Amino acid sequence: MKKFSGFNFKNKTVLLRCDFNVPISENGEVLDDFRIRKTIPTIKYLIEQNAKIVLISHLEVKKKDLSLRCIIPKLNELLDKKVELLTDYLEADTKEKIKEMNFDKIILLENLRFYKEEKENNQEFAKKISELADFFINEAFSVSHRNHASIVSIPRYLPSTIGILFEKELEVLSRVSENPKSPFVVILGGVKVQTKVKTILNLLEKSDYMLLGGKVGEAILSQKGILTDRDFKKDELIAKIDITNLKIHLPLDGLIRPKDSKNHLRIGAIRTLKKEEDIYDIGPETIKLFVKIIKKAKTILWSGPLGMYEDERFETGTKEILNAVVNNRSAFKIAGGGNTISAITKFGLTDSFDFLSTGGGAMLKFLASEKLPGLEAIR
Repeated sequence: MKKFSGFNFKNKTVLLRCDFNVPISENGEVLDDFRIRKTIPTIKYLIEQNAKIVLISHLEVKKKDLSLRCIIPKLNELLDKKVELLTDYLEADTKEKIKEMNFDKIILLENLRFYKEEKENNQEFAKKISELADFFINEAFSVSHRNHASIVSIPRYLPSTIGILFEKELEVLSRVSENPKSPFVVILGGVKVQTKVKTILNLLEKSDYMLLGGKVGEAILSQKGILTDRDFKKDELIAKIDITNLKIHLPLDGLIRPKDSKNHLRIGAIRTLKKEEDIYDIGPETIKLFVKIIKKAKTILWSGPLGMYEDERFETGTKEILNAVVNNRSAFKIAGGGNTISAITKFGLTDSFDFLSTGGGAMLKFLASEKLPGLEAIR
């Protein structure tokens, strides 16, 4: 794969696939600009090259596709430059419009997912978009685990590479996956169980400690029969996880509440969980155990909060473990995933990590030694 630095973008039109899929308020304001900020170095480099820049992305909030118009004020602010939204980019004369624009222009195409062809990986759709530019750069590591037209098919029609951010993602994650400094502590939580099981199995040999919480820990405890009457489906991969492995540490206790009550909180051992109750956070004994392990670490990887951190009543577990991680000054610390970054941002600790990945599912797939379709397409 030809590196980003090996291309000459001077006076060329560049199609830059970004991930501007960020939280948006009901008033249409960007709530967290982390992913947008991470793309800025590549955009500024292209500006310096006098390239004409065509940005493409998707935006989905609460399973609803939104216009990318709400991203423009943030881009204008971060770039100190006006970005223009192009809504009719599949029209016959769009290519000519872009060709006639000055090279100091930055164009943002409307949400890719307004077209069903994007998710369908439609070749004609990809080809039509590719005709708007001379080069394609994938700077959307976080969605490169998906077989979508803008990720895997546009590279068929244009000279292509990955951007500055994507290169950094691969460099850091390869370091963690291939040669982590020991003791290597992996912390996995959150609600997306399936995306993390393969990572657990792949990193189990390389890690020294595996701390599992959130719905991930609950699903494993359920399948192993320690928790009963839970709604988790049987999973062949979870069955392969040996919880007697001394590296694996599951929650001992939790902050528990009946499903139909907003009160009646109790701290209890995991085995005391009743059918009508749910776990909303890890408990004090689990926190104590996890903190003790984290203090020993030389490499720490975190993906997924350990409780419902958005609610102050259930933020203690995630907050205490975060503090333990950042207070370990000798460890190389990385984290990734939308909710993980959101929790780190909430507690003002973004500058305390060595690297924050823009990817959630993509990061975990890469660490599980699975191929990323977006990367393979460019290779």
